[in-house]
Amino acid sequence: MMPEYGALELRPLGSDARLRGTASQATERLTAASPALAVMTDFAVVPAATIEPGASLDEANKFMIRRGVRSLLVLDHSQYVVGIITANDILGERPMQIALERNVTRNEVLVREAMTPVERMDALPANELLEAKIGHVVATLRKAGRQHVLVVETSNGSEVVRGIFSLSHIASALGIRIEASSIAGTFAEVQAALAR
Repeated sequence: MMPEYGALELRPLGSDARLRGTASQATERLTAASPALAVMTDFAVVPAATIEPGASLDEANKFMIRRGVRSLLVLDHSQYVVGIITANDILGERPMQIALERNVTRNEVLVREAMTPVERMDALPANELLEAKIGHVVATLRKAGRQHVLVVETSNGSEVVRGIFSLSHIASALGIRIEASSIAGTFAEVQAALAR
């Protein structure tokens, strides 16, 4: 039996209503000195793109294209993070190497075989990002030689993945192109890239 609920009170939408984020996006241009959290994909707001380790690389690639992302978190049946797979992992030469080693076709290579396992993943603590700038995140990605870095927080004594920074998302937000081989390593280099 469904309990009865009272209706909520409706009110007219104001004539000056704006879409959340639109006003600040239109007037405030992001720069390397903008808060880092402005370019973090927050999983409390945007659901994480995930896949199972037993999925094929073809399934992972199709899902990335549908979601418009370049990485997927790999979760086990209990929803624990076991790795991350990126577009580079799928489209690079690693899948062919795995296929040759296993004597199978490339289509038979699974996500678990090409992903970066959790033991080799790094993360940034969310509480250390409160004062950080976008330039700090770009420098961190360059130093680590990574396209992505996870953001974690502690909840009930365990680590929870809160979000992700993506180099391609940062470049898009700043309106610049950042190549993996030429990621600006210092705040000054980021500013120089923005000045071009």
